[in-house]
Amino acid sequence: MCRGFVILLKMKLLSPAISRLARLRFWQMDHWIQNPVAVQREVLQHLVTSAQYTEFGRKYRFSKIFSIKEFKKAVPIHEYDDLKPYIQRIMNGEQNILWDTPVNWFAKSSGTTSDKSKFIPVSEDSLKDCHYKGAKDVLTMYYNFNPDSDLLTGKGLVIGGSHTINQLNEDAHYGDLSAVLLQNSPFWGSWIRTPELNIALLDEWENKIEKLALSTINEHVTSISGVPTWTLVLIKRILEITGKNSLSDVWPSLELYIHGGVSFTPYREQLAKLIGKDINYLDMYNASEGFFAAQACPGDDGMLLFLDHGIFMEFMPVEEYGKECPETIGLQDVEIGKNYALVINTNGGLWRYLLGDTVQFTTKAPYRIIVSGRLKHYMNAFGEEVIVDNSDKAIAVASEKTGAIVNDYTAAPIYFSEQHNGAHEWLIEFEKEPDNINLFTYELDSALKNINSDYEAKRHKDIALRMPLVKSLPKGLFIEWLRSKGKLGGQHKVPRLSNERTYIQEIKGLMSKIEATL
Repeated sequence: MCRGFVILLKMKLLSPAISRLARLRFWQMDHWIQNPVAVQREVLQHLVTSAQYTEFGRKYRFSKIFSIKEFKKAVPIHEYDDLKPYIQRIMNGEQNILWDTPVNWFAKSSGTTSDKSKFIPVSEDSLKDCHYKGAKDVLTMYYNFNPDSDLLTGKGLVIGGSHTINQLNEDAHYGDLSAVLLQNSPFWGSWIRTPELNIALLDEWENKIEKLALSTINEHVTSISGVPTWTLVLIKRILEITGKNSLSDVWPSLELYIHGGVSFTPYREQLAKLIGKDINYLDMYNASEGFFAAQACPGDDGMLLFLDHGIFMEFMPVEEYGKECPETIGLQDVEIGKNYALVINTNGGLWRYLLGDTVQFTTKAPYRIIVSGRLKHYMNAFGEEVIVDNSDKAIAVASEKTGAIVNDYTAAPIYFSEQHNGAHEWLIEFEKEPDNINLFTYELDSALKNINSDYEAKRHKDIALRMPLVKSLPKGLFIEWLRSKGKLGGQHKVPRLSNERTYIQEIKGLMSKIEATL
C-alpha cells in the first residue's frame, strides 16, 4: 500500500513534466499535419528503398521506381490471398521476402467474412514506428487537449486478446494484435498497465473476464482501452462483484475510454450510464495491419489520419472494386463524404494491400476520416447501398426515440419472392427492449430514409423495398454464435451488414436449437 502511494505521488509530481513533453512532441507532429502530401511521398520512398533487395522488391524492380506513378504502374493491388504464399514462407522461417528486417511476429486476424485466419506480418519497424508511435501520439494529442490531466497518475486497463505460440517455427509467434503489442511492449509498460500479462493474454474469454474483474477492482484505474462489446461485459461483471451502482464508484479517477474496432455510436449511451459520470472518449483506428488514425480531441468529427507512421496510403473509390485494374487516388484528390477503400503499403511488408475497410473524409485540413464500413459488409440487393455508418446512425436514432438500448445487431436482405417484394431483416439484441417494437422499426426505417437517399428511393411506396422486419434476440445469443464459430473474444465482432443471408440464417438456426432444448 505504501509502495503504491509512493508511485502515485511520483506520478502526480511528474504530471506537469509529462504535459510539457506532450506539447513538445505535438510540435513535431505538426510537421506531417501541415505537409501531408509531401510527407506521404517521403514515406513511400523510404518503404521502396528499404525493400528494394527483398524478393518482392526485386520482382517488381523497386530499385528503378522513383515516383508514386511508377510505383502504382509496377505493383498490382493485392488482397490477402495474393500475399499469402509470401507470408507462409516467412512463417516457415524464410526472411527478406516482403521486408528487409526480420519478421518473427504475426497478428492473427480471422475477420468476419471467412473462417480462415489471416496472419499479418509484424516487423520491429512496424511495432516501433507505427503501432507504438501511434499510441504515443494518441497520448500526446490527449495531453495537448487536456494539459492538466491526471491520466498517468493511475493505470490503463487494457482489455486485450490472446497469445499462442506458432508451432510452424520456433522463432515465430502469433496472437491477435493486442497480444502482440502487449508481449513486445517495453518493461515500463507494466507500470502504467493493468492487468498482469498472464491475465491479459488468457485465451478463454469467460474465465478471462472474471479474472480481469477480480484483479483490477482495487487498482487505481484512470483509463480503459478495448472493444465496446467486451468492455460492457467487463463493467457489468465488476458492478455485480462490487455491488456498486456505477463504475465511477469503483474507479473515481477514471477519465478516458479509448475505443475502436466497431462503431461507438450504438454503445455510447449504455456506457455513459454504467460509468456514471462524464469522461472523455477517443476513437482509434488501430488494426492488425497498422495504426492509421485517432481522434486528436474528444468530440472531433473524425480521426486524424497518421501520415508519418511507416504507411503509405492510397484511396480506391468503391466503384473501382472488382475491376481488373482498379484506380486509386492520393490525399490531394480525395473528396469529403465519399466512400474509399483503403489501400496500404507498410513497413511490415504489405504492398498495395486492399485492407477491406472503407473510409470517408470529414475534413481535408487536417485530413480526418471515419471508418464507414467494409467492402463486403453492406446491403445493396436492391440498389439501396446501405453501409455500416448508415445503419449505426439509424440504430442510434431509433434507440433514442423509443428509449431502447441496443447491444448488437446484424441485418441482411430478404429477396423478392412471388408473394412479396424485397425487405431488410434485422436481428437485434437489446440491453433494454423498446416498449413497442413496431415503433422502433418505424423509427429505424425513417432514420435510414433521412440518412440514405438511395434507400429512401427504394422504399418509395414499397415498390422495391417494404418495411423492414425487426426481430429481438435473447441476450447472449450473439456471444453463443461467435463461440460456435470459434471467434469468441478479442477483436472478433458480429458482422453488422451482409448482402447475403448466411449469417442471419446461422444465427436464427442457433436460436431455434437453443429454444428447442428449453
